[in-house]
Amino acid sequence: MIRSWWCEHAWLPTGLASGVRITVSAGRIESIESGSAEPRLDDVRLDGVTLPGLANAHSHAFHRALRGRTHGGGGTFWTWRQAMYAVAARLTPSLYLDLARAAYAEMALAGYTVVGEFHYVHHRPDGTAYKDPNAMGRALVQAAADAGIRLTLLDTCYLAGGLTGAGHEPLAPEQRRFGDGDVKAWERRADARWDWPECYRDESGPGRVRLGMAAHSVRAVPAGALRWVADAARDHRMPFHIHLSEQPAENDACDARYGCSPTELLEAEHALGPGTTVVHATHLTAADIATLGRTETIACFCPTTERDLADGIGPARALVDAGAGLALGSDQHAVVDPFEELRGVESHERLITGQRGRFTPDELLRAGTVTGYRSLGWGSSSGVLEVGALADFVTVGSGSARTAGCLPEQILYAATAADVTTVVVGGETVVSEGKHRLGDVGALLREAIAAVTPADGGHDGAKGETSEAGGADGDRADRPGSVDQR
Repeated sequence: MIRSWWCEHAWLPTGLASGVRITVSAGRIESIESGSAEPRLDDVRLDGVTLPGLANAHSHAFHRALRGRTHGGGGTFWTWRQAMYAVAARLTPSLYLDLARAAYAEMALAGYTVVGEFHYVHHRPDGTAYKDPNAMGRALVQAAADAGIRLTLLDTCYLAGGLTGAGHEPLAPEQRRFGDGDVKAWERRADARWDWPECYRDESGPGRVRLGMAAHSVRAVPAGALRWVADAARDHRMPFHIHLSEQPAENDACDARYGCSPTELLEAEHALGPGTTVVHATHLTAADIATLGRTETIACFCPTTERDLADGIGPARALVDAGAGLALGSDQHAVVDPFEELRGVESHERLITGQRGRFTPDELLRAGTVTGYRSLGWGSSSGVLEVGALADFVTVGSGSARTAGCLPEQILYAATAADVTTVVVGGETVVSEGKHRLGDVGALLREAIAAVTPADGGHDGAKGETSEAGGADGDRADRPGSVDQR
């Protein structure tokens, strides 16, 4: 079926254009015409500015249940982590389906058309496998399909509970469901996903799900296993993601154990390159920046999460200038707003340099679209409005109290998620007139979050499917040399 949309303004690879007709066939853009003053009778009219689909390159879907629940007493990383473990302990495949469906629908409402799910909640709370060892991953695939968003499922290797100068620590009770025992067991379970008919590892394949691989961090995956995971991703032509240098404690522990920075360790383990995305990359040395640039590694910044957790401000401009790619993610979903993430990169740079215009609108949009899609294994003909590309696009209204009067080419500096009026994924309308096809997304979120959080809003050391599910680390979190692990 061939359909067409007439866009008042559209952000093409050549820049902003007016009166743009986008014709779609079989889920891809068949033609683009500029300069059409008025829509045809068979066009869907899109007033405002139409952008390529926006990519959320880093997500932990279950973290959405933590929004507005971790700031008591001022809130610290430790109170946040306690709440995270309590939610994780309550998850079942069915509850995860409900929560992820609602979280992904919120993302679609905000303008995201693809999400990279950094997935590490694999097993029952006591660490034993479900009858289907990938039941939790299957729930995420179904959730994305229901919400109408593309998904790259980044199955995450998580083997250790932390890192000190003495070595890697065993998983704590509340972390058992994250681990597979060893890297070979992880790979066997992750490889079983190839049997899923809805998943394709190749960017040219049909469908809306791609497969990827991840190592949680240098804290959670020992050096030899890091190379194993990175090699497996490379051999299977899948994207590889890993948390990197989010906090100084991670750098200190890596240096104490391995005598180098986390970036240096990843290079030594052959884990960097264009197919690798390092998440956060907040606390880097000049040598780290040069290495990530030279290897053309993609750095995924998550400005709203890095603000919320007081992680710090990463060197975005320096990384891009060195040759690294830049993508963006919402991570723990304290905010789900791609425009806030885009502006966050620029705003943070302004705060630390005292200069405006550190990134052009085109650079910011590229980070939020084509580079994000590429980091998730969808290829370079994605996240862009051009013939042959995936028919993923988003329209931002220009008449709201936030966007009224702003120049179309500067709408990225004014718009919020609330200004998204239309979202199209693969030529199918997922959001129309600011409403998601699933209906009341707020109600879906309220119900799903209530099912995995204490009724009184506190942290009850939640019990999940077994009596061994726990809450926080307790005194382990404060042990000298222990590194925060989420």
